[in-house]
Amino acid sequence: MFKKILKSKILKWVAGIVLFLIILSWWCNHLVISSTRSQVYSNIDSVPFRKVGIILGTNKSWHGEENPFFKYRIDAAVALFKAGKIKHIIVSGDNHLSYYDESKDMEKELVKAGVPDSCITPDYAGFRTFDSMVRCLLVFGQDSVTVISQEAHNERAVYIANYYKMHAVAFNARNPSARFSLYTNIREYFAKCKAVIDLYILHASPHFLGPKVKIS
Repeated sequence: MFKKILKSKILKWVAGIVLFLIILSWWCNHLVISSTRSQVYSNIDSVPFRKVGIILGTNKSWHGEENPFFKYRIDAAVALFKAGKIKHIIVSGDNHLSYYDESKDMEKELVKAGVPDSCITPDYAGFRTFDSMVRCLLVFGQDSVTVISQEAHNERAVYIANYYKMHAVAFNARNPSARFSLYTNIREYFAKCKAVIDLYILHASPHFLGPKVKIS
């Protein structure tokens, strides 16, 4: 009898924890999306001018194929630059391995597409979205930027920027097909929850800050 009662209590506790996590995840996503809706744009003509845009990094390839997330972010940045919506681009990504450099890959593709290298500044310590946005403010001195990524990612980045009182907007790059985006969309759902926890509970800091970089 005692074992049955104990098992029942354990199951109730587990069910309660699972329910709490589901509600917490939903609430965090609702908070992030609703609070940034007016700052995230899909129409390039509607995007307000910002001197600097920041592309959030991702891998150039995906299981031996071209990563459409990468390609569409580059396309979006080039379109903004040529439309005069931004004048300079920070390419913020991960380069923690000698053979893996998201920033350098983005820079190369932008130059190929006609963006002068003098208008590009690499951020080699953008290990995650939180780091990219905080470093944009504290290292590169930019409190007014256009974030460039896919919509779900942009929402989270702008939410982080809002916490730091930045004047950020975002332009949505094209979303890849479901074959490429299913895993990323699921991951992003929980990443929004992590962002809220990082900001309001953990009071997280970037992995690296370092000396300030001036963008002329």
